[in-house]
Amino acid sequence: MAEYALNSLDHHVKEVAQKKRIFENVFQSISRMILGDNSRIEKVKVNGKTTYNFRVFREGPKHIIGMYDELNSFVSFVKDAAETGSSSEMAFVLIGEPGNGKTFFIDYLCSLYRDFLSLPQNRRYTFAFEDMDKIGSYGMIKRIESQTYEDPMKLAMNLFESEEGSRKYLGSMGFKESEIDTLYKNYTPLGACSHYILNDVRNHCAGDVEEMKKHFRIVPVPMSETLGTVTGKYPAKDKITSSSVDLLGEESIQRLLHLSDTNNPYKFDLRRGALARVAGGGIHFSDEIFKNKRDLVQIYLGIIQNRVIEIDGYKWPIDTLIVATSNNAEFNNFLAEREEAPIIDRCRLCYVSHNTDYILQKELTEYAIGGRNKTTFSKATLHIDPNFNYASSVAVTLTRLPRSDKLTPVETMKLAAGEVAGEKSIKTLREIIDDLQTEADITKRFGQKGLGQRNLGRAVQLVLESSETNEGNCMFARDIFRALKTVVLDYIQDPNDRSKYLEDLKIAQALYKEKIKVEIFDAYMDEPKAIEKNVMNYVNMIVGIDAETLATDMMWKYPDPQTGELAAIKIDEKYIENVEERMGLRTKEQRESFRTIIRKLYGQKIATEKNYNFMDNLELVKAVTDVRLNSDIGSAGSLIGALANRTDEDNQKLYNRLMDTMINKLHYCKTCSEKTLEYYTTQEDET
Repeated sequence: MAEYALNSLDHHVKEVAQKKRIFENVFQSISRMILGDNSRIEKVKVNGKTTYNFRVFREGPKHIIGMYDELNSFVSFVKDAAETGSSSEMAFVLIGEPGNGKTFFIDYLCSLYRDFLSLPQNRRYTFAFEDMDKIGSYGMIKRIESQTYEDPMKLAMNLFESEEGSRKYLGSMGFKESEIDTLYKNYTPLGACSHYILNDVRNHCAGDVEEMKKHFRIVPVPMSETLGTVTGKYPAKDKITSSSVDLLGEESIQRLLHLSDTNNPYKFDLRRGALARVAGGGIHFSDEIFKNKRDLVQIYLGIIQNRVIEIDGYKWPIDTLIVATSNNAEFNNFLAEREEAPIIDRCRLCYVSHNTDYILQKELTEYAIGGRNKTTFSKATLHIDPNFNYASSVAVTLTRLPRSDKLTPVETMKLAAGEVAGEKSIKTLREIIDDLQTEADITKRFGQKGLGQRNLGRAVQLVLESSETNEGNCMFARDIFRALKTVVLDYIQDPNDRSKYLEDLKIAQALYKEKIKVEIFDAYMDEPKAIEKNVMNYVNMIVGIDAETLATDMMWKYPDPQTGELAAIKIDEKYIENVEERMGLRTKEQRESFRTIIRKLYGQKIATEKNYNFMDNLELVKAVTDVRLNSDIGSAGSLIGALANRTDEDNQKLYNRLMDTMINKLHYCKTCSEKTLEYYTTQEDET
C-alpha cells in the first residue's frame, strides 16, 4: 500500500475533502472556467443592444472575434446545465452558413478547456483496477482502467453495497454531512464493467474494504487532442463507412480470449468509440451532426437525453458536454424528414450569423491573410498594401448586411460597427434586426447570408497567385475586388444573392476610392493625419462659431480635450459653408440641423472618448477632402492632371514627393504607391 500511497483512493478522497482536488461535472467545470472571475466579464453594446463579453474567449494569438450573441447563448446553456436545468439533458448545436466560425468556436472552446484542466487544481482523475490476473477469471489481463474515465469519487460513492456505508466512509475522510449531500448531487452508478469488476474484487477480498483498496489505483485522465480524450471530435462520414461502433465501441475478440466469463461487460471495448474517451467530464464535438445516417442520429438522441452509453442492455453513464455543428442546407433537409423531430427537441439550436462589424472583420481578415511573412514564387518578400485589409473587410462585410428601405448599405455598415451614420440612429438598425429575427427562413435574418471567411480566404489566394502580385512583389488592395468577384461568380449559386454581392462589391470599391482620396491628401500635405486634422478643424469651427468668447477677429480659444491645453482656431465661415455644400446642405435650416447633430455628438463623444476624431462620418470626411483638394491644390482635377501628365518638371517633382511620403510615412511600397496614384487619377468607382 505504501508504494501506491499517493495513488490510493484514500489519498484522493482526502485531497478532495481538503479542496486540493475537485469533483464536479463537466458543466460545472466549464461554467467555472468562463464565469469564475467576475473581472473578466464585461458589458458591451452590440447593434444597440447590451450584451456580455467573456474575456476568456478573447485570449491568444488566434482567438474568437465577435460572436457575442452566440457566446452568450452558449454560456447561458452551460450555466443552466451546471444548475441542473433542462440544458443538462440537451446538446448545443451551432447552425449556419459554411465559413462563419462554427467549427473554429468549438475547437477554441476545446483547446481552452484542455488548458483549464491542465492546471493542477483542475486536473481530472480516474481509477484503474490492479492485479486482476490474481482473481482468476481475467486470464493474463493485469490492469483494467475505467473505460469511461469515471471519477474516483464515484468509486468512493459506490465502494460499499449500501449508500449508508459509502457515506460513512466519506465522513471518515473529512467530509461534512452537508458536503456529502452536495457530492451525491453528482452521483451516478458505476458503468457496467467497473461495477462488475468491483464486485469481483469484493468477492476476491471477502468483502474486506481495506484489501479491496489495494486493487485500486488513482491516475490522471490523459489530456491529448490527438487521442481524443477529454475533448473529442466525430466528423460525419459517408453512409457506408459510418457505424455505431465509431461512437459506442464494440465487442473485443482480444479480450474474450482472456475472459473466462463471457457475461463480463469488459468484453466490450468502449474506447473504440468516440464517446467513452470523453465520458469523464469531457466535450464531444459532432461535426455536421445532421449529415449522419439515421441510425447514428437515433444513437445521438439516446446519448443526449439519457447521458448513457448502452450496448446489449449494459449501461455506462457518461459526464459529457455534447456540442455539434450543421450548415443550413443539411439542417433543412433533416427537418424535412419529420419522423426525426424528437432529436431537435433535445438540442439547443443556436443560429450563427456572419460577423457584421467591419472593424472586427479586420482582425478576421488578418487570420485569412496569415500571420507569417509572405513571399512571391521567387522567394522575394511580398509587401501588403496598407489598404488591403480595409478593402477586404468592407467588401465581405457589406455582402452580409441585408438591404433595407430605412438605411443605405453604408449606413447599415457604419451603425453595425458602432459608428456614426449621419442622422440615422442605432435604433433604426435595431428595429431592422428585430424585424428580420422574426423571419421563419433563417437565411433572411440579420447577418445569416454573405461571403464567409472561407470565401475571403479563397479571394486572398487568388490575389497571391496572380502574376501582378508576384511581379510587383505586392498585394495591391484594388486586386481583392476582382478576386472577390471571381469567388462570387464561381461559388455563389443563387442568382439573387450573386447580383446583390456584386452590387456590394461596387459600393466597397467606392468606399475604397474615398479612402484613397484621404491618403493622397495626407501624402500631399506630407502629414499622415492631415485630413483628420481638417475634419476636427471643421468640428471645432462649428462648435466655436456660436461661442460667447468668440473674438471679433473670429479667433476662438478652447481647451483641447485630447491634451487639456488651451488651443486657438480662426473660424473660416467660407470653409464651413463649402464643406456643408459638398454634403448637399444648401438651405440655412439644413446646415443648422447638421451642425446641431455634430455639436451634440461632440459633447457626447469627447466626454468618454478624448481621441474621437469624427473619421467614421464618411460624408463629412469626403466633403472635407474634396474641399481641401479644391482650395489647397487649386482643384481636384489639377492634381489629377499633374499626376497623370509628368512631362512637366514641377509635376514630376510633385509626383516624386507624393511617392516619397507614401513610402516613408504611409507604409506603401513602390508598387502599391504607383498603382494607388494611377488609380486616383482615373474616374473609376467615383461616388
